[in-house]
Amino acid sequence: MGDRELLELYVPVVVMPKRGKKNAAETERENGKQFVALRHQHSAVESEINSLEHHGLNRCLDVGLPGYLRYVGLGVLSYNLHVIGRELLARQRAESASVCLAA
Repeated sequence: MGDRELLELYVPVVVMPKRGKKNAAETERENGKQFVALRHQHSAVESEINSLEHHGLNRCLDVGLPGYLRYVGLGVLSYNLHVIGRELLARQRAESASVCLAA
């Protein structure tokens, strides 16, 4: 049993693009609407993981499972605060621009 068949027992749609030359069935499967949407979703997850690593979650210096869970929780919290701050700044810029245009 291959990796794909094993994963299909647990995951409804397995998004594992085949490397190299593909036959017609593999090409059709990889060009399907659901496969493409899930592949793009995976790219977004990779981007978020990279952002967490960039903000200090690339190494866990705490010891044990409780320390690890605390470390991950604080990292996700700090990332979410960063995203909220970026959104607030964007709204502030939009309000400033609309005030300048109205004057």
